[in-house]
Amino acid sequence: MSGTFSWTHLLIIALLFVVLFGAKRLPDAARGLGRSLRIFKSEVSQMQKEDNPSAATPTQPPAQPLPPGQSAADPVPPQPQQKSA
Repeated sequence: MSGTFSWTHLLIIALLFVVLFGAKRLPDAARGLGRSLRIFKSEVSQMQKEDNPSAATPTQPPAQPLPPGQSAADPVPPQPQQKSA
């Protein structure tokens, strides 16, 4: 015996699943397994994005250029308010 399953072994295992769980419950179980794998896959890809900072999008917007004569330490002047008619 080489340690691998032949097609007859897999057929017996499939028949056991049908007998134990019933034909009606198997599609629901497969659907649930598919959803779980999809969630797991998305979580793994999200973790990989967090670990790789070059692939992640920046959290801060790019800095706006300052007008001539104003330094970063200068306070920003208030914007004039427009009166609505």
